[in-house]
Amino acid sequence: MLEYICGKIAELSPTYVVVDNHGIGYELNISLTTFSELENKQEVKMLVHEVIREDAHVLFGFASASERALFRALIGVSGVGANTARMILSSISPVELEMVIAGGDDKRLKGVKGVGAKTAQRIIVDLKDKIKPSADTLLFQPEPVSDAYDEALAALLMLGFAKPQSQKTLQKLFKENPSMKVEQAIKKALTML
Repeated sequence: MLEYICGKIAELSPTYVVVDNHGIGYELNISLTTFSELENKQEVKMLVHEVIREDAHVLFGFASASERALFRALIGVSGVGANTARMILSSISPVELEMVIAGGDDKRLKGVKGVGAKTAQRIIVDLKDKIKPSADTLLFQPEPVSDAYDEALAALLMLGFAKPQSQKTLQKLFKENPSMKVEQAIKKALTML
């Protein structure tokens, strides 16, 4: 089993990174959370989880130990495969995912592509006692949940803005004015990004 790989980033995309370690390129599947951590870096230490299937050996890479631990917990749930776990970690940050599981928020999990109602409930039931919120989670302010926020975020992502910056900007705007309309939020966010 591989624990980690250190090396230079040879190639980086939102779904994978190729790490050059002494002339050998390791392709690691990554989440959007890890992608945002790796942007503008040249050297990395990637924590690894290896999935061995009959037809392939697949490596998944993580920028943090907490993200890898959540990934491993998720794939331990019946009906959740490695790609679904990666999709969950791309849609919900590790700190927020701990809050979602601890709070039993199956609605937030159902919002992830490929996660149905039964799977969302199974994740919460199976992991609620296993995942204890960390200190970061207790300090975390959940993002506002409103249709206007979600629509504005989707629009900014379609325009090519990075998710973390878009979320931060919209959270600030909706905190100041919770009843803000989608168009208003997009226009103000565009001036701030």
